[in-house]
Amino acid sequence: MDRVEAQEERRRRMRDTVIARGFVRTADLAEEFGISLMTAHRDLDALQAQGWLRKVRGGATGLPSAQFHGSVAERMATMAQTKQQLARAAATLLVPGQSVLLDDSTTCLLLAHQVAEHTPLTVITNSLPAITTLAKESGVSLITLGGTYFPAYDAFMGPHTAEAVRAFRADVLFMSTTAVTNGRCYHTSPETVQVKRAMMDSAGRRVLVADHTKFTKGGLYALAPLTDFDLLIVDDGLPAEQVRAVRAAGTEVLVVPARG
Repeated sequence: MDRVEAQEERRRRMRDTVIARGFVRTADLAEEFGISLMTAHRDLDALQAQGWLRKVRGGATGLPSAQFHGSVAERMATMAQTKQQLARAAATLLVPGQSVLLDDSTTCLLLAHQVAEHTPLTVITNSLPAITTLAKESGVSLITLGGTYFPAYDAFMGPHTAEAVRAFRADVLFMSTTAVTNGRCYHTSPETVQVKRAMMDSAGRRVLVADHTKFTKGGLYALAPLTDFDLLIVDDGLPAEQVRAVRAAGTEVLVVPARG
């Protein structure tokens, strides 16, 4: 194993350690992996840049927060049954012949698994798992959005991805969000916001698909107010007064039973 391979393997193991334990001190990582404190900091900087974890005072954390979205596996496991119900509801809105934008959210990945019943469709996405899923569907004309690959998101992000989005005009966008606070959507990285804003600008209809727990979380980077979406698909765990408030502000709301 050469130096680069050894470094990649160490960082992979370090990433897994932080995610598994939730929080690990930098000094403990340096001792555990037999490296200097400076090297441990460099490794954590690299892993943070990829979106795997977040450096905090004294160490690193893999726990979701307003500044960190959590790993893909963790997001897939969170509210899994509810997300499946939301994806099914979103799929009923698909119309054969449409052009559809899908973001990199785990909820929209579940939606991607259901498009076969509504083809032919043109689907545009930056999500690598969605690309892999949709590439197998003969009725889908698939357009992939390139850019910088972020392993922790399993998606392409950043300015090149946002610029690629602007070359298209889709009939409808399906998107999720990390958090909704005071009627505004937030995310944990500026790269995510940049791409999602471009997607919103490139869609004729905007559909936000979000489970009710998103309304109790925080995020660092503002994306857009709920009023910028034509429809919110949410489960019945969202309090009725909040549903009424969203509707009163001008956004249609489809409330879906959390359990089918």
